[in-house]
Amino acid sequence: MASVPSLASTLQQQLADALTAALPDAGAADPLLRRSDRADFQANGILALAKKLKGNPRELAAQVTAALPAGGLIKDIEVSGPGFLNITLTDRAIVETLAARAADGEGRLGVPLKDDAGTTVIDYAQPNVAKEMHVGHLRSAVIGDAVVRILEFTGENVVRRHHIGDWGTQFGMLIQYLIEHPGALRHEGGASDGEAAMSTLNRVYKESRVLFDSDEEFKARSRDRVVALQAGDPETLELWHRFVDESKIYFHSVFDKLDMEIADPDIVGESGYNDMLEETCRILEETGVAVRSEGALCVFFDDVKGPDGNKVPLIVKKTNGGYGYAATDLSAVRNRVQDLKADTLLYVVDARQSLHFRMVFETARRAGWLSDDVKAVQLAFGTVLGKDGKPFKTREGETVRLEDLLDEAVTRATAVVRDKADKVGLSEEEIVENGRYVGIGAVKYADLSTSAVRDYKFDLDQMVALHGDTSVYLQYAYARIQSILRKAGDAVPAAHPELELAPAERALGLHLDQFGEVLAEVGAGYEPHKLAAYLYQLASHLTTFYDQCQVLSPDNAPEVVENRLFLVELTARTLHQGMALLGIRTPERL
Repeated sequence: MASVPSLASTLQQQLADALTAALPDAGAADPLLRRSDRADFQANGILALAKKLKGNPRELAAQVTAALPAGGLIKDIEVSGPGFLNITLTDRAIVETLAARAADGEGRLGVPLKDDAGTTVIDYAQPNVAKEMHVGHLRSAVIGDAVVRILEFTGENVVRRHHIGDWGTQFGMLIQYLIEHPGALRHEGGASDGEAAMSTLNRVYKESRVLFDSDEEFKARSRDRVVALQAGDPETLELWHRFVDESKIYFHSVFDKLDMEIADPDIVGESGYNDMLEETCRILEETGVAVRSEGALCVFFDDVKGPDGNKVPLIVKKTNGGYGYAATDLSAVRNRVQDLKADTLLYVVDARQSLHFRMVFETARRAGWLSDDVKAVQLAFGTVLGKDGKPFKTREGETVRLEDLLDEAVTRATAVVRDKADKVGLSEEEIVENGRYVGIGAVKYADLSTSAVRDYKFDLDQMVALHGDTSVYLQYAYARIQSILRKAGDAVPAAHPELELAPAERALGLHLDQFGEVLAEVGAGYEPHKLAAYLYQLASHLTTFYDQCQVLSPDNAPEVVENRLFLVELTARTLHQGMALLGIRTPERL
């Protein structure tokens, strides 16, 4: 693939070379280049150099300007204030760079693969076996899926891990109930879809819980069954697998609604590390990282204290010999670093678990499982709130089921699509399909357009609005371009670098050129909200372009029509690629 350097990176290099040529005593210097409302770019680095060299900044700026190559990239340079350089690029350079992006045969729009690609193991979308997914599961799935797509696009080797809750004491109760009620997991009517699977699991869980709480003998048998499960008893494991398999049917149905692909080999739950737990504890104790405290195996930290001022430990093994969550998480670290050869461990987990993961990561460093060459990062996310600003609940005060939330989003979005369907001539099949794409896209975009660590309000009316910072606005921008391209007749998109660009054309072109730089920043910081912001700004530039520059006007010369078709087509491709990296579809007609 032929990567295309951005206009900013080319200009940055020319300025750096000019600084070195004009001011050899300055050494390597950063021009401090940024976008500007006074010109296309502004370089502010000369002011710092003038202080270092004890020179007049405006005089130094003039020397640097004289050292820049004439023609080609730069149209005009103005020395402003205390040595700032206001730089305007040539229209030809803008169009030629965009043409190179459009010509990229790999479909990457000239975006380069990063030079330092490694292996990232990302832990996201972590439902629990035999339990319904609720609104609290939404953000880990949506954010994690977007980060996976973005990292892979930048060239990173990504290993997905879905750390599902599939082990523990509740399974003793469930398995014992199934032994005593062998037909309990059978679906009514033989159905095997996700909704039926969850309905069955809910019923079994409630019935077994009632029996567990009311029958002491059943409670004792359930506790014995936990021991049998942990010991690997074949009959117990076989029944445990039935619960896991039944839950996976349900998981896949929910993720399918979310338009996400979850593969079975990537689902490695708590049980996947069961055989490692004892060894993890032994290593921690033998190396002195963990110590015995009141019968439990604990790791202490000087800066983690409770309200009483005493140190709060990370409990790896409980007094009764049971393993805490920390033992599983530490074993997962060992597996991901030693077996999967990860350079980065990324955990998309609720911000409320930040202390736990900080202690787990520090313990892993003390044990030598994390080193200077391997980093562990928690991509912490905030809470989904209702319109009232409080945690999102049903009117009855219960946690909102994720399936219900997604179904409602699709219903609302389908009504919006149907309202506009006659103008576009959509069939009923297209209305239903686009309603799903718009509804699920609305939910994802509302999440991804907010910085992950922040809470956000779940407001479906706002999410499916055609105007404002919504996915529908972006999807509509894409569909509008497709409509223009269909109406273009014999005119074809073609770049014409010889043309002078209107202000709206220049603004759109310069923004298009930033796509690769934005993706690099988004991937490095795990910040999909910055990609969402870029795409919204792109659609806004497109709206201004439409208002000021007619594309198919009969008054336009043929080369103007072709050049504007070229600009909107490249905008569509960029919107499509950017939205795909967020996990959002872009319908051709809307």
